[in-house]
Amino acid sequence: MNNMRNSVFGALLALILSASNSFSAKAPFTFDAMMKLARIDDPQLSPDGKTVAFTVQTIDLPGNTKPTAIYTVPVAGGAAVRVTPEGSSATRPRWMPDSKRLLLLSDRGNGMQVWSVNADGTDSKAVTDLPTGVDNQIISPDGELIAFTGEVYPECSAANASPGVEFDRTCNKAKLDAEAASKLKARTYTSLLYRHWNAYTSTRRQHVFLQQVKSSEHPRDMTPGPLSAPPFALGGLDPLAFSPDSTQLTYVANTDPDAATSTNSDLFTVPAAGGAAKRLTTNPGADEGPTYSPDGKYLAYRTQTRAGYESDQWRLAVLDLSTGQTTSLTDSLDKWVESYAWSHDSQRIFFTVDDHGSTPLLLINVGGGAVRTVAQGPTTISSVQFSSDDKTMIFAEQSGSHPAEIKRAFSKGGPALTLTHFNEAVLDAYQLTPLEKITVDGADGVKVDSFVVKPPDFNPGVKYPALVTIHGGPEGDWGESWSYRWNAQVLAGAGYVVILPNPRGSIGYGQSFTDAVNSDWGGHAYDDLMATVDYASNLPYVDRDRMVAAGASYGGYMINWILGHTDRFKALVTHAGVYDLNSEAGTTEELWFAKWEFGGFPWDNPELYAKWSPSNYVKDFKTPTLVTHGELDYRVPIGQGQQLFTALQERKIPSKLVQFPDEGHWILKPQNSQYWYATVLDWLGQYTKPTAAPGAAAVAH
Repeated sequence: MNNMRNSVFGALLALILSASNSFSAKAPFTFDAMMKLARIDDPQLSPDGKTVAFTVQTIDLPGNTKPTAIYTVPVAGGAAVRVTPEGSSATRPRWMPDSKRLLLLSDRGNGMQVWSVNADGTDSKAVTDLPTGVDNQIISPDGELIAFTGEVYPECSAANASPGVEFDRTCNKAKLDAEAASKLKARTYTSLLYRHWNAYTSTRRQHVFLQQVKSSEHPRDMTPGPLSAPPFALGGLDPLAFSPDSTQLTYVANTDPDAATSTNSDLFTVPAAGGAAKRLTTNPGADEGPTYSPDGKYLAYRTQTRAGYESDQWRLAVLDLSTGQTTSLTDSLDKWVESYAWSHDSQRIFFTVDDHGSTPLLLINVGGGAVRTVAQGPTTISSVQFSSDDKTMIFAEQSGSHPAEIKRAFSKGGPALTLTHFNEAVLDAYQLTPLEKITVDGADGVKVDSFVVKPPDFNPGVKYPALVTIHGGPEGDWGESWSYRWNAQVLAGAGYVVILPNPRGSIGYGQSFTDAVNSDWGGHAYDDLMATVDYASNLPYVDRDRMVAAGASYGGYMINWILGHTDRFKALVTHAGVYDLNSEAGTTEELWFAKWEFGGFPWDNPELYAKWSPSNYVKDFKTPTLVTHGELDYRVPIGQGQQLFTALQERKIPSKLVQFPDEGHWILKPQNSQYWYATVLDWLGQYTKPTAAPGAAAVAH
C-alpha cells in the first residue's frame, strides 16, 4: 500500500509540471470558465470492483440551476456513461450487492425519492413514495432492505409506538396538503433551534425508515416520536449503517432536551425486524459516521470528547460489539480525522486527516498502534474505497489549482489513473496556478502558514495588487482544495496576488492551535494575519500600497474587526460577517457556538463580548467596505450586515450593501454567484486600479 503514496504524488507532480510549461498559451481563469466545469463527487465502487458510479453537477447559468446526473465509468478506464435522464436531478448512487443495479435519489417523480435502475440506466423504477421526499438511503448487505430518512408528522403514529411501526402515508399526506393550503402562516415555538441554517422548522420531524427493496409494503418508522433522528451532522458523514448480516441498523441521534446548545449526538442500534433501540455510545461530545467492520465485530465512528464544542478534535474510535469496549485510535495524532474505510480483512482502517492544508491517507490497525502513511502529497484525497482484495483503491482528488477528479491506484505501485475527464478541455484553455506556501512568525513566535496564488503570466519584475482572503470558522482552513464560493484562481485571474492565511484557530495544525481562537477572536488570530500581511507587503512582486482584504462568516467578522483596528488596506469586502456579538448571540440558531466561543452568553460574560465586538470600534472605521449578505442566513442573520452598513453610511465611509433575498450563509445560485463575483471584483478594482489587462496589472520596479 505504501507504493500508492508515490503513485498519487507522482501523478499530481506530473500534472503540475505539465500545466506550468503551457501557462503562456492560456487565458486567465475567470468566473465564466469556472461555470463550465463539471463538479464531480461521491464516487462509489461496485462490489465486484469493476465499475465506479459518481455524480456530475453542471451549471445552467441562463436557467439558474445546477442539475446533477449520475454516471458510471469502468475501473479499468474508458468512457463514462450517463445513467440518469436529462431534465432530472439525481444524487447518492449506491450499488446493490450484485453490482447489477443502483439505488439513487432522483427528483423525477414526487419530490426526491429512491429509484432503482440498471447499471446502464435502463429499467428505472421508483422505490419510495414519501410525500415529503427522502434522503440518506443505504442498502443492506443482503440487498433485501433499504434504510433512508424522511420528514414525517409524529402525531400520525401512536404516542407509544415502538420502532418498526408502519408509516401512515394517508395521515402524513393529508397534513402536508393542509399545511400548504392554509392561509394562516404564523409560526409558534416553545423551544429553541426553531430555525436552522436557512429554513424555519415545522411540526415535521426527520425519522429513519426501513423498507423492503422489492416489496410493496409501506416503510417502517424506526425512530417514531417527537425526536428528529438523525440530527444535522456536524461533520457530514453518513448517519446510517447496516450490520454485515443485515439484522441491525445503526443511526445517529441527539437526545438532549435542548438541541440548540448541545453537540451530544450518540450512536443507537435497532433490530431491522423491529424492537427497542439500544444506545451504543455515551460520550458527552459528538459521535457520528458509524461504519461496521466487514466481519461484524467492530463499529468505527468519529468522536469528539468535549461537549458543546463543534470544533473539538475529531478522533477515530472503534467499538468492540462483543465486549462493549471502545478504543480511541488517534488520540496521539493531534489531527482531525476526516473520513475512513475498513480493510476487507477487518484488521485495519484507512483514514484521512487534515494536515497543514492537505489530507493524506493513513492506516492504523484495529487494535491501535503506529500510524502508517499510505498516500501523501499536496492534494486533498477523499471518498477512499478498496476492491475486495484491497489491491485497487478508488478515490477523489483535488487541489487548490484543480477541481476534483476520480482516480484509481494499485497497491503494487505505478502511476494513478484518472478515470474522469469531463474538465480537460476547459482546464487546457486557462491558466491555473499552483498554490505556494509561505510561513511567517505570528503572535508569540508561533509559525503561521499561508498559501499564495500568483496571477496568470506572472512576472517577478512587476508589482501586483494583493488580496488577503480570510477563511471562516473560525475553526476552518485554506488548503489544497477546490472552492466554487471563494475561488482563488478566479481572484488571481483578475490580476491579484491572492494570500490565503491560516492564523490561530485554523485546523490542521494541532488542536491547541485551533483552540487558541476561543474567547480571543480579535486577538492572536488578528496578530497572525497582520504578521502575514507584513511579510506579503515586503514581497518584491507585491505593491504594498494596493492591498485589499476580504472574508466571509468568521472571515467577515475579521474584516469588520480590521475596520476598527487598521487602515492599511485600500478596500474591504465582508460577507455574512459577525458585526455585533451581543445581537449575534441572541439571533443565531446554534447556541452552543456562542456559549463555547465566549464562555457563555452576553449576560454571563459582558466584558468579553464587549472586548471582541467590532461594533464597539465604529469610531475608528475608515476603509471603503462592500457588505454582502444572504437574507435567509440564520447562522449570521442579515441584521449583522445591515447594522454594519448603517454604521459605515453614518460615518460617511464609502460603502455598498448587497443583499440576496434567496440565499443563506452561502451564495449558491448560479446567477447570484455571478453577480457576487462581479460585484466583489468591481469593488476591489476601484481601489487597486490595475493599469494593464487582468493578469498583468503593473507598477514597474
